Amino acid sequence: MKNRRELLKGITAAGLLGTACQYDLIRDALANGNKPVAPGMHQVKGSVTVNGKPVEAGMAVGPGDTIVTGADSQAIYVIGQDAYLQREKSTVSFASEVAGAAAGIMRVLTGKILSVFGKGNKKLETPTATIGIRGTGCYIEAEDNRVYLCLCYGVVEVSPKADPSHIERIETKHHEHPIYIHHNSSMPMMADAPMINHRDDELELLENLVGRWPPFYQGGNRY
Repeated sequence: MKNRRELLKGITAAGLLGTACQYDLIRDALANGNKPVAPGMHQVKGSVTVNGKPVEAGMAVGPGDTIVTGADSQAIYVIGQDAYLQREKSTVSFASEVAGAAAGIMRVLTGKILSVFGKGNKKLETPTATIGIRGTGCYIEAEDNRVYLCLCYGVVEVSPKADPSHIERIETKHHEHPIYIHHNSSMPMMADAPMINHRDDELELLENLVGRWPPFYQGGNRY
């Protein structure tokens, strides 16, 4: 519990939590030990819509939905075993369960999102690459001709849209290999990148919401 309290204090100091109600939701989630929170929206800051309609904390969100955040806005939500922190000016959609083979697809159309995923295979579609994942944590910043990907931990297979026949497997334990994926003939298809714009305490928060700790957090301590 001490580590969870320290985590919550750090999250609060970093400004990740919004209203008192939203603070209570995430505080309670951290206090529940390994018990996941209910799926749905768990933080709304600023302008956030689901399928074009304004959303509030506590509302349902899931497959078939498109989540859009405006300027100076942010959303934290849970879908099944997966949790997401979507930053401002971002559009993310999730394939409907009735789409058969399309189920399990997450499309990052624009913007920035930090995600943690439970067991099972999923596919991320971005403007410049298709990314196959299973049980990972990753951070994405999507632009039309460039996507930033940090595999925070886990395994992914990246297929650049500039050359779909090329597949690169990446495995990391703690942010070792961030990359840029370009869709521009004047740039390398994939290039090394620095770690930017996301933090370990954010990953810890998301994993706690779904009853887990990230793999870099061992024995109550980060390595």
